[in-house]
Order: sequence, then C-alpha cells, then structure tokens
Amino acid sequence: MIVIDKTVISDDVADNYFLCDLKKCKGGCCVEGDLGAPLEDNELKILDKDYEQIKPFLSEEGINAIEEQGRYVFDEDKEYSTPTVNGRECAYAIYEKNGILKCGIEKAWEKGKTSFQKPISCHLYPIRLTKYDNYYAINYDRWEICMPACELGRKTKTPLYKFLKEPLSRKFGEDWYNKLCETIEKPEEKSVK
Repeated sequence: MIVIDKTVISDDVADNYFLCDLKKCKGGCCVEGDLGAPLEDNELKILDKDYEQIKPFLSEEGINAIEEQGRYVFDEDKEYSTPTVNGRECAYAIYEKNGILKCGIEKAWEKGKTSFQKPISCHLYPIRLTKYDNYYAINYDRWEICMPACELGRKTKTPLYKFLKEPLSRKFGEDWYNKLCETIEKPEEKSVK
C-alpha cells in the first residue's frame, strides 16, 4: 500500500501494466456492467450547465435515454451515475463508424464546446476511487473485458500508473502524481507526505 497525502493507493496500481486496446475491446467499459459511469457531485452541476453544448455530440438513443431518465440518475448503489440506453451502454457514449464506443462528452470537449473532458471515473478507468471521510482509496479494478489492455501493457511495458498520468494528475494534481512516481520508483519510501 502507498500513502500520499489523503490517498491510499493499492500496490496493484504500481505493479501492473495496462494500455487500452480499443481495437480489441471496442470500448466495452462504456457498455458492460449494471450501471452507468459514477459521477462526482461537481460533475452533476457541469452536466446541467453544459448539456445543451454536449447534446449535438450524442446519439439519438442516448438523447432519448437522457430525456427519459435525466442527465444523471441516483442509482441502486445510492450514488449518482450516467443514465444508460436500455440498461446497456452509457447514454453519453457514441458508436463510431468502426464500431468502437467513445464518449460524446469528450467529443464536445475536443471541439471546445465544454470545459468538461468526461467523468473522472471514466478517465481513470481501470482505477476506481472510493471516497471516505478523510481520504480516497485508489484501487485497480480487474475485469475480463480489459484483458487485451493488460496484454498490450505488458508487451509495451506501460505501467498502469503511467498510462493514467493525465487523469491522475487531473484528479489529484501534478505534485501528487510526481510523488506517486517517486514513491513507486523508490520503493524504500512507501509513504510520502
């Protein structure tokens, strides 16, 4: 376990390789599972504010699901998440011509229509965050659909924490990320304050 500031990081984050292989998984993490993408409280406000700018980048099915269910739902885990289309893919996901699912929110962000890149839970995947009163637990979520990403990560020698540099820095800051790298690369120092 690694402790940095108010985060407790599983050793799995340091010890595993990962590199998304969209050609093989087709963006399966946007469709598999029981619920939509987990959302943080501040992301609810952003979806409310920027939905009209994001909407043109969504599929008709996604728009219909959002209009029926809302821009976010309070799910069975008693948390907010994105709505889904017929209990399957995230309502904000779009199929590209090659059959790969991508994020419509991110497409709007790429075009400068919103400052919201995508839900942090999606950007961090396969890491999952659990927020407690005084800290975050950061864990690697192993899932069969990501096996191609594990294989590609091993082949390219891409550590999970380096693959996720951008979202980890987005969530916790560059200083925090630099401390994580230093701690992993100098294992005698497992706790950094």
